[in-house]
Amino acid sequence: MKRSLVFIFITLISAISLCAQDDFYDIRKVQEIRITFRENNWKHLLDSLIFTGDGNERMLGDVTVNGEMFRNCGIRYKGFSSVDTGVLKNPFSIDLDYQVKHRNYQGYTNIKLSNVISDPSFVREVLSYEIARKYLPEPQANFTTLYVNDTLLGLYTSVEAVNKLFIRKYFITNENTFIKGAPETLIYPFGENANLACTHGPDSLGYVPYYELESTYGWTDLYHFIYSLDKQPDSLEYILNTDRTLWMHAFNFVLVNLDSYIGYSQNYYLYKDDNGLFCPVIWDLNMSFGSFRHTDGSYHFTGITIPQAKRLNPLTHLDFCVSPRPLMTKMFSNATYRKMFFAHMRTILDENFRNNLYYQRAVEIQSLIDPYVRNDPNKFYPYSDFHSNADSTVGGTGGMLQYPGIKDLMQARMAYLDSLGGFSGTPVITAVSHLPESPEKGEETWITANGAAATKMILAFRNSSTAVFSKTEMLDDGNHHDGSAGDGIYGVKVIPAGAVFQYYLYAENDSAGAFSPQRAAYEFYSFQPMIGKGDVTINEIHYGSSGLSDENKTTGSWIEICNNTPEKLSLHAVYLSDDAYNPGKWPFPDTVINARNYLVIWADDFAGSGLHTSFSLSDGGGRLQCINNKGGIIDSVTYGNMVPERTTGRYPNGYGPFVLMRPSFAAVNNMGTTPARDFLLYPNPANGRIFLETENYHEPLLMTLIDSQGRNILEQEIPAEMNDIVSVSIGIDISGISAGFYTVKLVCQGTVMLHKLIIY
Repeated sequence: MKRSLVFIFITLISAISLCAQDDFYDIRKVQEIRITFRENNWKHLLDSLIFTGDGNERMLGDVTVNGEMFRNCGIRYKGFSSVDTGVLKNPFSIDLDYQVKHRNYQGYTNIKLSNVISDPSFVREVLSYEIARKYLPEPQANFTTLYVNDTLLGLYTSVEAVNKLFIRKYFITNENTFIKGAPETLIYPFGENANLACTHGPDSLGYVPYYELESTYGWTDLYHFIYSLDKQPDSLEYILNTDRTLWMHAFNFVLVNLDSYIGYSQNYYLYKDDNGLFCPVIWDLNMSFGSFRHTDGSYHFTGITIPQAKRLNPLTHLDFCVSPRPLMTKMFSNATYRKMFFAHMRTILDENFRNNLYYQRAVEIQSLIDPYVRNDPNKFYPYSDFHSNADSTVGGTGGMLQYPGIKDLMQARMAYLDSLGGFSGTPVITAVSHLPESPEKGEETWITANGAAATKMILAFRNSSTAVFSKTEMLDDGNHHDGSAGDGIYGVKVIPAGAVFQYYLYAENDSAGAFSPQRAAYEFYSFQPMIGKGDVTINEIHYGSSGLSDENKTTGSWIEICNNTPEKLSLHAVYLSDDAYNPGKWPFPDTVINARNYLVIWADDFAGSGLHTSFSLSDGGGRLQCINNKGGIIDSVTYGNMVPERTTGRYPNGYGPFVLMRPSFAAVNNMGTTPARDFLLYPNPANGRIFLETENYHEPLLMTLIDSQGRNILEQEIPAEMNDIVSVSIGIDISGISAGFYTVKLVCQGTVMLHKLIIY
C-alpha cells in the first residue's frame, strides 16, 4: 500500500461539515434564531443576572432555530468585556437542554452567539477559527441573525461551544480533567489571571479563583500540571501536548491574538487526554487580528499601538513578562521547541497569508453577510467601515478606538516575521518513503528522507491513532538505508506493531527547523501494515432473501465483514473466496472499513462488480476464506445448512464461534438462538415443514415424532454436521402428517430432548 498523507478525523469532520448544506455551522448559510420570552422586561432581567447571578442562572425562553422550536431553554448573556447593559445587542448563551436532558439541534445542545463588538469587519472571529482548524481541534463558526420577541437584534457570529460534546468529538473520551482559563475576576495589567504559574501555594484550592472546572474533578490534576510546568520543565513531553501548544502560540502570535494567554492569560481550554497530556483549545477570537491591544503581557503592558502590534516579537516574553508566562517561557527556552514554534508560524504564513488566501476568504465572507450587516439595526460601527476594515484601519475619532485593517496589519506582520532569525535558512525535507511498501506487523521497515540543509532529523511515530508519538533520531551514516554517509539522505529502522503506522519528520540546523508534513502532528504520513489474522473476520453469513436490498434494490445473500481493530482499515489487496484452490477468487475493491465496524458484501455472483462477489453462497453449506496479498489467511469458516430467517454468525461478535442467530445486518451480532443440550423448534404451530436448532454434536441425531397416543409417526436419522459451526438446523417435512398434538423427541449419544408440537 502506497504511503499516504493522512489528516486525523478532526480534518475529515470539518470537510464533511463544509459539504453539508443543512449543517448548523455551514459558513455558506446565515442561520436564523428567534428567542421568545414571556416577560416583557426580559432585558432588565438578563441585565440583572450579570450583577446578581453566579453564572449558572438562566432565564427561561422558547428558542426557534431555523424554524424548529425548543421550549423552556436556558438563556443568559455570555462573556465579560463584550456585555454592556446599556446596549440592546449583547452576546447570548443558549442552553437547549436546560430542562430537557440531551435535547439538541443537529447534535448541538448549547449555542454561543457573539455580538461582533470590537470588529468593524465582522469577519475576525469566523476567519480566525477557519485558519485555526487547519492545525488544531477548534470550534466551527459562522453567522446567524437573532430576533428576541420578534425584534431583530442584529447579525451575530455563532461559535460551537467547547463543552463535553466538543471534547468527545475530538478526544474520544470526555470524562477526564477539563479546565477553562477564565479567572473569576480579571486583574490587569499586572494580574496573573490564568497564567499557569505556580504562585498560589501548594494547595490546589488556591487556584480555584483563576480557572473554571468543566469536569467533575480535576483541581489536583491542574495543580500537578502547573507544578511540573513551573518546576520540572524537562517533564513537558510527559504532561503536555507540546506540539499543539506550539501551534497555539504560533497562531496567537501570527494573528496578533492578544486577548489570549499572551495578554491577560485567559481564553483557552485545557483537556487532559487519555494519554495523560494536557491539550490546549483556543477560545474567543472576536478580537484577533490586532483588535485587542490593551496589553501584550510584556513591555507594552499598558497598551500596544497598531505599529507595535505589527512588529510584536514572538519571543518578547523571554526578555520580560508583566506576570509569569511559563507555558511560553519554559518552552521557548528550549532551542528545539523554539525552532518548532517558528516552523509552525512559517506554515501558517505560507498556507494562509503569503498566498493572500486570508484576504480572499475575508472578502468572500463579507460578500455573503453584506445584506445582513447593512440591515443590522444595532451594529456598533458604520456600515462604511464594514468593507473598509478588511483592508484599512478604521476608527480613531469620536471616541471610537482604532481597528487595524486586516490586510494592512498582516502584510506588515509578514514582512516583520520574515526578518527574524528562524524564518530563513530552513531545512527542506523531501522524498519521504518507506520500504517495504506493505510490511507485515513485526517486519523491519526503513523510513528514509532527503534533508537538504539539515544537521539533524527526527522521526516521530506511533502504532495507534490515539497513542503519543514516540521520537527517534534518523541517521545519515550510510548504514540505515540512507545511501552514502553525508549525502543528505537520512534513514531509520522501525518495527510496525499495530493496525496502522503513522509518522512525521522534523529536521533542524543551527538556525531553523522544518516539519514534514508541514502541519504535523495534526497531519501525518501513514501506512497500513498488511492485514493479518484476527484484524478482520468473516462475522455473519446470510443465504437467500432477507428483506434487505443492495444499491440496485435487489435482495439476496450477503457476507458481513467485521473490523476488530480500533483503526480504519483499507481492504486493498485482500481477497475473499469460496474455493480453496482459488483463494484470490474475488479481490475486495479499494474500500475501507471503519474502526470496530462492519462492511456487508453481497454474495450474488454479480460479475464481481463493486461490493458484489464473483460467487454465490450455497444453502447446503460451504467454506469461505479471506487472505492477504501474501497468501496469509486472515480468516476462514465452514458454514452448514442455511436456514430461513436465520444467519450464521460469530458470538461473541467479531471473534467467537459461529452459531445460528437472527440477522443483524451491519451491526453487532445478537446472541445465538440455539440452546445447548436442548433444541429450538419452530414454527409452532406448524404446517408443512418444521426446523430444529440444536448444538452441533458432530454425531448422528435421531428425530422421532410421537402422537398423542404414544405412537411413533415419523422417525428420521440426521447425519452428523462436521463443519466449524457450533450449532445446526434441521428441516423436517411434516406435510403428510395429520393435524393434532405431538411430541418431538431428539436423541444424541444417550441425551434425550423433548418438545411439544401442534400441527394444524
